[in-house]
Amino acid sequence: MKSTVYGYVRVSTKEQCEERQLLALKEFPVLKTNIYMDKLSGKDFNRPQYRRLLRKLKPDDTLVVKSIDRLGRNYEEILEQWRIITKDKQVNIVVLDMPLLDTRQTGKDLTGTFVADLVLQILSYVAQAERENIRQRQMEGIAAAKLRGVRFGRPRKPIPPEFEEINAAWKNKQITSRQAARQLGIAQDTFLRWSNGK
Repeated sequence: MKSTVYGYVRVSTKEQCEERQLLALKEFPVLKTNIYMDKLSGKDFNRPQYRRLLRKLKPDDTLVVKSIDRLGRNYEEILEQWRIITKDKQVNIVVLDMPLLDTRQTGKDLTGTFVADLVLQILSYVAQAERENIRQRQMEGIAAAKLRGVRFGRPRKPIPPEFEEINAAWKNKQITSRQAARQLGIAQDTFLRWSNGK
């Protein structure tokens, strides 16, 4: 049975452009009719075109992707999809921007398979670690900004001039906090926070 070359393209959001991926696959070459594309969030693998493609793949076919992160968004997903395609389906994978991840050359012997799997594990780990580092840097940046007095979220409502008079009436038990808040046109929680000087 003749083997077939397929391509897969995924863009994470509707705004992302798929042209670069399509161009790279056509240059490989992959026939336009054999390219499957999902324009969805990649948070799970219920991607309809990807599922259709997996059902089509036969042993000795080749699947071409532009980059390894098209197979998944994190370490576990990428490794799982790699295993399904190369081991369960016995299909070759070519990752265009990473020549070492080309199982057509490496997959025929044990050493080649080991090298491709090892490279994939390292790359997936590095990609995951980088994502976690970015998240950590963001958290550290936010914490540092808060220490400098930078406020996040909605800007604080300015305290109106009549607050002092209404606050004094509340402290003297002439009105309730709810009435005070209503007179100022704010939430009761906001009035109590202002009254406590927060």
